[in-house]
Amino acid sequence: MSKELKLGEIARLVGGRLVGDPALCVKGAAIIRDATSDDITLADRATLFDELSASSAAAVIVPDGLQPSGIAYIQVRDVRAAFAELVMLFRPHTLREAQGISPFARIESSTVLGENVNIHAGATVGADVVIGDGSTIHAGAVILAGCRIGRNVTIFPNAVLYENTIVGDRCRVHAGAVIGAFGFGYETKDGQHLLSAQLGYVEIGDDVDIGACTTIDRGTYGATIVGSGTKIDNQVMIGHNCRIGKGNIICSQVGIAGSCTTGDYVVMAGQVGIRDHVHVGDRVNIGAKSGVGADLAAGETYLGVPALPSRTQMQIMFTQQKLPAMRKELKQLLRIVEQMQLRNEDGGSQQGETSVPGSVQSEAA
Repeated sequence: MSKELKLGEIARLVGGRLVGDPALCVKGAAIIRDATSDDITLADRATLFDELSASSAAAVIVPDGLQPSGIAYIQVRDVRAAFAELVMLFRPHTLREAQGISPFARIESSTVLGENVNIHAGATVGADVVIGDGSTIHAGAVILAGCRIGRNVTIFPNAVLYENTIVGDRCRVHAGAVIGAFGFGYETKDGQHLLSAQLGYVEIGDDVDIGACTTIDRGTYGATIVGSGTKIDNQVMIGHNCRIGKGNIICSQVGIAGSCTTGDYVVMAGQVGIRDHVHVGDRVNIGAKSGVGADLAAGETYLGVPALPSRTQMQIMFTQQKLPAMRKELKQLLRIVEQMQLRNEDGGSQQGETSVPGSVQSEAA
């Protein structure tokens, strides 16, 4: 059954100031691109007003101080938080009742479970695992021996935690993620590639999100570490012995080779690649598709392959864009030089021809 709310009610719910008809009814919340005449939408900056005016939305939520024209609006302090509240109101999540421990889960007798733990059918929990209060292990997840999982952690379907993995409180490990797999380290002896020591583990701090199909390899002897508050997107690869700082943002398809370290609040955009044994300083921003082959100083923004400070890289890119015109100018200059050389050669030969008779006359005299 669809929900219907008047704008006056919505303004009260989100604590905003309404400019428009309080009796106007809306039946949903949608972004500008998808909004219909029954929807309320959001515009968190004035640059969206042209797109907003072309939409069919009935009303819009905007930040304090912004005043779109031709549409009812509600001004709020935090647009995204208010809009999220409305989306949840119109499209509430399906309630997941606590189910406790499914009889169809496979759990070793030495497992220690906290209060209000949920383990779904088909999950596998190995020996000597500790799972904190309020945590949920979904169907198909595999928790190998010796893992320690904190409080209010969610392990989504088909994620795998290799032995001795440590996960802090309030973490989310999404479907298909693999934490603690062997590192990609080999020694070549007698023509064979032999796997190096894989005696370490992975330690995840508190409040870390790990995206779907992300992999984090164990350390060789000690820990691969992901700092508290770090958010990792889908399909990210973090190699063995890495130490990722606090509050990092690591976007999709980033690849970090072994033994790298990052400071706190580093941002890596999509498809960044970092070679082994590199250190990235605090609060560094690395642009998409950048290739990092050397240490990066704190507080800078880097772009390109190889990754260079953004100002330097932009100068290089600007110069590269001018290369076709520069090539054309160079060819014109070469033609001019060739013409000048030909004129000089012609002039020299003419001088030579006039000098020969003079020489002969001189000899005759």
